[in-house]
Amino acid sequence: MKFGVVVEKDEDGYYVASVPELPGCHTQAKTLDKVMERIKEAIQACLEAEGLKSRGRTELVGVQFVEVQA
Repeated sequence: MKFGVVVEKDEDGYYVASVPELPGCHTQAKTLDKVMERIKEAIQACLEAEGLKSRGRTELVGVQFVEVQA
């Protein structure tokens, strides 16, 4: 199975990965390679968790940035 993974870098320098199709499925690590390894483990755990279901297939269109006045 393939899942889209969103990866961000937080203010402390950690990579944070989440899976929009699996609510609550996320992890973090100091390196990009490690976070990708960990998100695979997290996906497996989420799929095995009782009662947790995928929201359904989504297609990543892209990331857009918008600017607003604070």
